[in-house]
Amino acid sequence: MAARIEHLVTSGTFALDGGVWDVDNNVWIVGDDEEAVVVDAAHDAQAILAALGGRTLRAIVCTHAHNDHIDAAPELAEATGAPVLLHPDDLPLWKLTHPDRAPDGELADGQTVSVAGTRLEVVHTPGHAPGAVCLYAPELGTVFTGDTLFAGGPGATGRSFSHFPTIVDSIRDRLLTLPPETVVRTGHGDSTTIGAEAPHLDEWIRRGH
Repeated sequence: MAARIEHLVTSGTFALDGGVWDVDNNVWIVGDDEEAVVVDAAHDAQAILAALGGRTLRAIVCTHAHNDHIDAAPELAEATGAPVLLHPDDLPLWKLTHPDRAPDGELADGQTVSVAGTRLEVVHTPGHAPGAVCLYAPELGTVFTGDTLFAGGPGATGRSFSHFPTIVDSIRDRLLTLPPETVVRTGHGDSTTIGAEAPHLDEWIRRGH
């Protein structure tokens, strides 16, 4: 059976630099009836477990280490035995949320995470966070962008550990080179496509998010 993509929305808070905001997060599950990978274990491990429905969880992949994307990761890992994978450049952010529990493995640019015969290619896209990554699944015609690229522009870069010129370079050089029909599945909000976002790069630069 070919891999499919399932979508779960969980709610909680995002906290950084002394501020706290209510947020809804997209949790993506990629797999088949037997096994799956979770992209961003946000807020509610029990809801994610229910969505998995007893399937073998191969990995919990973190697109970055802001608390709202990783707060449920240790509980989900403990319940399933799946490793938590994070780019090492985001360890300082991870430790703000989980000071006593390290990730189980590292993500690196060019690495492949495989599930149900489908490749998820790790693309390092710093800017929103130093260790931010996207996961490109060419067989599924999609890229999971976390908070790097949204419908309407780049992720926020106004807080600690972020940098606007870097996120623009990441999007231009690593994401907008993908096929225009590629579906962009984001960390928050609606999906979009590479083709829908590519024409607006110069506008984003002028606005200087």
